[in-house]
Amino acid sequence: MDVFPDFDGLAGIGDLKQVVGALFMFVLIIAVLMLIVSAIIWAVSASSGNYSAAAKGRVGVLLALGAAALAGGGVAWMNWLIALGRQL
Repeated sequence: MDVFPDFDGLAGIGDLKQVVGALFMFVLIIAVLMLIVSAIIWAVSASSGNYSAAAKGRVGVLLALGAAALAGGGVAWMNWLIALGRQL
């Protein structure tokens, strides 16, 4: 009795790739919008002397950059995992 993996068991991998890619696109769009809004808040509040709001705007910019980097890295990681799964 031979045991061999069923390579046709992952028939919906193309659909999964499209769904996850669309979700990452929404995350990137929201991160870019958050980056723009936070940068505007940071600039306006720093120029008006409201340093508490400027600090919150700066944190928002850093968080938006981190979210965009993680979402972009998530796309590459997902593609790598799917390619690795096809090799198994």
